[in-house]
Amino acid sequence: MPWSEVVAPVRMRRVAVVVPQAALRDALVRIAKEGCVELDRAEEAAPGAAAVRLRRLRGGGAAGGPDSPATAVLAVAAPDLDLLERRADAARLAGEAQLDERARGAVRRGEVAALAGWCPAAEVPRVAGRLAAAGGALLPLPYPPGTDPPTLLRPGRAASFTPLVTTYGTPAYRDIDPTWLAGLSYLAMFGVMFGDVGHGALLVLGAVAVRSGWPRRWAGPGRWWPFLAAAGVASMLAGAAYGEFFGPTGLLPVLWLSPLASPTRLLAAAVVSGAVLLALAHAAGAVNRVREGGWGAGLYAASGCAGLLFYLGLALAAAGVVLHRQAPASAGAALAVAGLALVAFGLFRATDGGGPGLAETAVRLFDVVVRTGTNTLSFARLAAFGLTHAALADLVWRGTTGLAGRGAAGVVGAALLFTVGTAVSFGLEALVAGVQALRLEFYELFSRLFGTEGRPFCPWHVPPAEEPADPAVKVIPCSPG
Repeated sequence: MPWSEVVAPVRMRRVAVVVPQAALRDALVRIAKEGCVELDRAEEAAPGAAAVRLRRLRGGGAAGGPDSPATAVLAVAAPDLDLLERRADAARLAGEAQLDERARGAVRRGEVAALAGWCPAAEVPRVAGRLAAAGGALLPLPYPPGTDPPTLLRPGRAASFTPLVTTYGTPAYRDIDPTWLAGLSYLAMFGVMFGDVGHGALLVLGAVAVRSGWPRRWAGPGRWWPFLAAAGVASMLAGAAYGEFFGPTGLLPVLWLSPLASPTRLLAAAVVSGAVLLALAHAAGAVNRVREGGWGAGLYAASGCAGLLFYLGLALAAAGVVLHRQAPASAGAALAVAGLALVAFGLFRATDGGGPGLAETAVRLFDVVVRTGTNTLSFARLAAFGLTHAALADLVWRGTTGLAGRGAAGVVGAALLFTVGTAVSFGLEALVAGVQALRLEFYELFSRLFGTEGRPFCPWHVPPAEEPADPAVKVIPCSPG
């Protein structure tokens, strides 16, 4: 797959489902089975017969909607709704209510009915073939003016990273898909803060347990096991660099640095790494601003090209000062001033002008400068929490070795201290590292990526009641917003 497609949401097509009215139900059942077409919904209207019966069956509460979380199935032939109600068959009633709602959104002309919707471009030929068997057709349509397609982040290997993005928001359809950037940066930050070969191995073992379905109450989050395993591997790699195995036990050589012995170097590395991540986020944000509003808007935005120029210039100037190099320091300062001037022009252009506009621009420009510095320094927490993790593990290990030399009772106490201390430090530090990595992801990185928010792609999927699950059918889940 080309790299340009990897970093973009799934390409969508606007489509029309055209079928004879007599075959409308058959066509809708086939679409529901495929699970990769989002049909336009009818405007608010009185509920259909199936929805009324379903509401009565569920007690008439707000939870009785046809699309409320519940198991729904569809019969190929239209069933007797009164019989379904008497049998309390909520699953079939829910399926009928959903089908009825979609059918009411059809435009009918003579003997033909048509519905509009969205479908991933790669799935159009397959869905068209299934509809042809019902005497229908799936026709491509131009995009409605002023309407962006819904966003479906690419499934596959990066699927376990998707919740990192969708928890924050749904990217606009024209934006870069940040799933890989979000996932890899999160793992790197988590690993730096939770670097320990032993603790990382425990995370990998936990991922294996979740993958195997144990404990059973974790069956729902079980799909996240690749993410958990990757976090464990990242921790093991960082731990190998630190030479830590359940703390600085001396069982592993230090390949890079020991956090407790070289906290300053770790702090500098954390800030530099954060600056690199911020530069990448600025670059992706610049691409997004141009795609969203064209070069006129993308050039002057603080999270666009102007902000990227300012940040790169500032980074170059800082590197020149630290390395005592006059040329890069001067060039970086010039680039930073040019970028800041473009940001100021963009901010002033968005005001009403005059004195109040200048004052507003000055305040917002000051905020841009301050946020740039604080966001960069915020990555120092990678070193701070990595140091805390090493210190706690070191405390447990020192206590363990101190007790182990005090006879049989001391050995028992040492084993107990090591087990309890490791469990407490593992749980506490895993939680802290996970939350802090998420905080850096959202506030420092995503705030530059997201300018506008898109709408998640939510295809309609209801399995047929008479058929077992077909493994050949590729159901696309709704991308949550």
